[in-house]
Amino acid sequence: MKKPLLTVKDIVQITGITARTLHYYDRIHLFKPAHLTEKGYRLYDRSSLGRLQTILFLRELDFSLKEIADILKLSEQEQKELLKKQRQTLLSKKQRLETIMSALEEYVAGTDISSLPIFNHTSVLPLKEQYANEAKFLYGDTEAYKVFNETLDNLPQDEKAERYSSMEAIFQQIASCIHQPPSSDEVQRLIEEWKKILMQLMKCDAELLACIAHTYKFDARFKNYLNQYGDKDVADFLYNAIMYNLNLEK
Repeated sequence: MKKPLLTVKDIVQITGITARTLHYYDRIHLFKPAHLTEKGYRLYDRSSLGRLQTILFLRELDFSLKEIADILKLSEQEQKELLKKQRQTLLSKKQRLETIMSALEEYVAGTDISSLPIFNHTSVLPLKEQYANEAKFLYGDTEAYKVFNETLDNLPQDEKAERYSSMEAIFQQIASCIHQPPSSDEVQRLIEEWKKILMQLMKCDAELLACIAHTYKFDARFKNYLNQYGDKDVADFLYNAIMYNLNLEK
């Protein structure tokens, strides 16, 4: 029995591919018909269908059309070796997507973006490192930043973590006092504690403290970070408390 030839319509019905895509594959010489009728209609045989299904499979494996054209020129054994490598690539992408999905869920649930591990496995630096580099760019030439940087470099890792933990504890306590006036004794006591922690890391004059307060209030990233400690605008409250404290010193 003679094997029937398949029309474009037949191929579309069998594979689900669009006629437009089929014509495009023909134009770039990736998948050409086995025969052309006198009227220019494309006809395909069974082996053509097998080639197209291989192309569609490789597309699902995330290969580009150019890569697919090169793969089809390889022997079956060479193709399998290449696909083993692609499997590892896809596994890495799967793990990356799982990390992104987890980070997205954490962010929607309220986690600050600076704490999300979204850049840990790429050439892009983690956000906390980006913030540190930004601070170095803005204040790197100042004496205060140089002292801060040298102090951090000389601190043991556990002591450094303790300082950061102390700062977070201060933010939490300030957030719990948000119902009080920024000028209240309790809030101002906490601001003095905040200053003391900073002073252990750098020489802070009033101008630098005001700059930090301004960053807390107007930089969206720091504002979001601080506001995670309470239901209200902790960043704005902290800004007002710091500025009140600095005005007292004038």
